[in-house]
Amino acid sequence: MQRKILLNENEMPHHWYNIVSDMENKPLPPLHPGTKQPAGPADLAPLFPMELIMQEVSGERYIEIPDEVRDIYKIWRPTPLYRAIGLEKMLGTDCKIYYKYEGTSPSGSHKPNTAVAQAYYNKQEGVKKIATETGAGQWGTALSFACAQFGIECDVYMVKVSYEQKPYRKIMMNNFGANVYASPSTRTNAGRAILEKDPQSTGSLGIAISEAVEIAASDPDTKYALGSVLNHVLLHQTIIGQECEKQLEYTGDFPDIVIAPLGGGSNFAGIAFPFLKHKLTNGNKVRCIAVEPASCPKLTRGKFMYDFGDTAGYTPLLPMYTLGHNFSPAAIHAGGLRYHGASVLCSQLLKDGLIEAVALQQLECFEAGVKFSKAEGIIPAPEATHAIAQVMHEVEKAKEEGVSKTILFNLCGHGFVDMQAYADYFDGKLVDHVLSDEDLTTALAEVDALQPA
Repeated sequence: MQRKILLNENEMPHHWYNIVSDMENKPLPPLHPGTKQPAGPADLAPLFPMELIMQEVSGERYIEIPDEVRDIYKIWRPTPLYRAIGLEKMLGTDCKIYYKYEGTSPSGSHKPNTAVAQAYYNKQEGVKKIATETGAGQWGTALSFACAQFGIECDVYMVKVSYEQKPYRKIMMNNFGANVYASPSTRTNAGRAILEKDPQSTGSLGIAISEAVEIAASDPDTKYALGSVLNHVLLHQTIIGQECEKQLEYTGDFPDIVIAPLGGGSNFAGIAFPFLKHKLTNGNKVRCIAVEPASCPKLTRGKFMYDFGDTAGYTPLLPMYTLGHNFSPAAIHAGGLRYHGASVLCSQLLKDGLIEAVALQQLECFEAGVKFSKAEGIIPAPEATHAIAQVMHEVEKAKEEGVSKTILFNLCGHGFVDMQAYADYFDGKLVDHVLSDEDLTTALAEVDALQPA
């Protein structure tokens, strides 16, 4: 029984997979917030280099990965696929469990897959600085590393609760040369407005996005980069699932179930979309399950509607499942999952019944993460524990049904700089959060006015 399945550098994919080409129901267009008309390339040009804009709206099935990007990928890619033999034994299951381990990257997560690509295209356009946000710090760390490869300055607005909970993430970003600011900050109009309303605000990804977008829009030498949600970001992450396809060919297996956490969507899309392609093109029965925190349940309790991607309303209106751009999520340690909306692509696929979504509480997820650590020897990031917990649910379901399944999940990053989260768990300081119907209704109320006629 093979525990680790490796690829050599020559087997790394040469193209990213664009799922839009195979979707029967194409995603609705983003809208200009003023005119409510479809936003075009000119509307996005102040924020993104043109090549990324073209990828954002592309309908091509495969987009070539530039050689310079692939050369940097080779620092850590292809990443290993593991058969979770220890976990299978612990759970007493006949199911085959595989996990793709993205924690081998310089930032310890899947995020550099798009960070390197985005930095490359910005460099090609002569951009001097990139401004961005980060939740748990994984994306900020990845972009800091990527910018260092191309000599681009990097400003990171880090959600304040994570800035305080995860100081080593900030130090990693500083080590790669980035400037890191706790968000909301006093450096932007958006940050100052939030602090005026709530001086004790712990921040959110929506607020941090507003700050980074404001900085980019006000400086012709600065562009903005997003770590999830947008089509081109999800596109770049599909290298994960494509590598998995090749690795599983060597085992003779194909997954019945693919599982990944979902904050904005890049983690889930990266591993799931290449397998979902088989469902879209030849009717394969693979189940793709997105797992979100119960305290930020946009897919399971949100509403599909047009909404801003940020709190201040600087971004185009996006058609997505959302809790409302002013929604303030609980201060859970899985900071990368504390986003009010889901990607346009994941939202459309869920709306069409092509993927599934579940919401789990953080105590259950940390318990699953500790079990996984004991069984497999890797301490998972708080975000990744959500996928592990759902794997355990699927194993139990298979036992009840008397069947054996092949389950694949994305171990999107390690938790080696998230020890405070585990300390709080072992000290009994973590609690589960329940979003009330009243809070949900309040958060969505003002979004109704944003809908096109």
